[in-house]
Amino acid sequence: MADPPGCCRPCATCLLCLYSCQWITAKKEKRKGLRTTKCDCSWFLFLFCVFLFTLVWLYFAIIILNDFHNFNEFIFKQRKLWLDWSLVLLIATAVLITYSAVLLVLALCLQLCGQPLKLHWLHKTLLILTALVVAAAFTGLGIKWAEEWRSARISLQATGPFLHIGIVGGMTLLAWPLATFIYRTRSTGLKVFLLLVYCAVMIALYLAPLGIASPCIMEENQLPPKPALVGHRGAPMLAPENTLMSLHKAVDCDVQVFETDVMVSADGVPFLMHDEELTRTTNVQAVFPERAALNSTTFNWTDLQQLDAGSWFLERRPFPTVQSLSAGDRYRVTKQRIPSLEQALEAAKQSNISIMFDLRPENHSDYQSFVNATLEVILQSGIPLQQVLWLPDGFREQVKQQAPGIQQVYGRKRLQNEKEPLLHVNLPYQDMSSEEIRQYRQDNISVNLYVVNQPWLFSVLWCSGVSSVTTNACQVLKEMKHPIWLLPSSTYLMIWIVADCSSFLAILWAFLLLKKCSQRRQPVESETDVLLTKINSLMQE
Repeated sequence: MADPPGCCRPCATCLLCLYSCQWITAKKEKRKGLRTTKCDCSWFLFLFCVFLFTLVWLYFAIIILNDFHNFNEFIFKQRKLWLDWSLVLLIATAVLITYSAVLLVLALCLQLCGQPLKLHWLHKTLLILTALVVAAAFTGLGIKWAEEWRSARISLQATGPFLHIGIVGGMTLLAWPLATFIYRTRSTGLKVFLLLVYCAVMIALYLAPLGIASPCIMEENQLPPKPALVGHRGAPMLAPENTLMSLHKAVDCDVQVFETDVMVSADGVPFLMHDEELTRTTNVQAVFPERAALNSTTFNWTDLQQLDAGSWFLERRPFPTVQSLSAGDRYRVTKQRIPSLEQALEAAKQSNISIMFDLRPENHSDYQSFVNATLEVILQSGIPLQQVLWLPDGFREQVKQQAPGIQQVYGRKRLQNEKEPLLHVNLPYQDMSSEEIRQYRQDNISVNLYVVNQPWLFSVLWCSGVSSVTTNACQVLKEMKHPIWLLPSSTYLMIWIVADCSSFLAILWAFLLLKKCSQRRQPVESETDVLLTKINSLMQE
């Protein structure tokens, strides 16, 4: 078989060496009569599937970065080990997808050069391991973090139109090696099967936009107002969470609500703390080593004031933004202490922002006394009650009676036979569809969704019409003046038609061009075969 135009023997030799792990020159390969067998084709198909598998996992890995801080906190709670596991995830994913992508490119180049696809056993083993690792990752995601499947569904509203164009482009490029293989193989059944599968996939892709729905496909004048920002424990990327510094940093980010968590000390002082234990966000192990594992509510206020609530932020660096802190901010971080609710309310009142909080732990035997102590502090603080957003469900009716001015925020959707209409709901962003958000907005129900850190997710919720979002990245979302993308339906229709037509013409051109090249080679190969037959006959005589 003659070398295809543009494929030199040294290049083919290098490709064979990398793919087959054997230094066989293209000339020797021809003398040995090596050909691509059905088994080799099966391994190429497996390689292609592994590449797609890892590509899908890369997409998931990028999507779950929005919620990965929760995973880091979960690991710390279980193992008392802090590490930014998102870096581990991204590095491992990059290695797997790079390996499979390089092998796939080598295989396609070998096919274009007319060389056999003899995958080495080492590559086969590594490909199987890659598939098993990715399968284990998906399994773990489904078992321990099932809500991320809903995050992926939401992400398709942001990426669907562009994924469609990218996949169409990738499948169009695949037409060249496919046409090369079809014109070289002698099996008619295999030719028909590959063509039917390829045509079916391309037709499905060309019509895929009929099923793509995104809230950001709308006219500019239909775009809802930008959602308000709620600082999740303040501004935790810029200062230690649930501290006064974090509250002030959140104010600098133009947040309208400071979201926090409240616990009550053993002597009845409400204070800001998210975790039931103090080990993650204080130096309790150094100050009270024998009591470090106890619940936060077992400490009295005097003990709590002895703890450093800021230095851990510089030591563990929970977010990459810690590295960019100024010297002045670093000094302020080391001076942070656990703030009382009274101090937080005073700071919120002076900054003219609202405060929204959970009261923890909900299953505590003295929870009613916690509610009473918290209410007492709120009423004595002098803060306008409409600036207080009450999240806890326990003893809610009592709170309504004692402080009717407090805004009640519910962590559930409205019921069909709701006696008292809901005015504010606070839910995970995975729990509400774009249609539900629009309906709540029409019914004048304020919807706050948490935790939203990535601009793509903020853009989708903005287009959907959400009222506000709770975020760790207020400094990022503050700078967004517009969703990442917004397309009128007519523009998207034009892009769809142009992409599909360009793809069809490119595929048609690839098949016609390679057919012409194949027809030119056939006479030369036929004359060579006749000459070899005559020489063989003469030698036998």
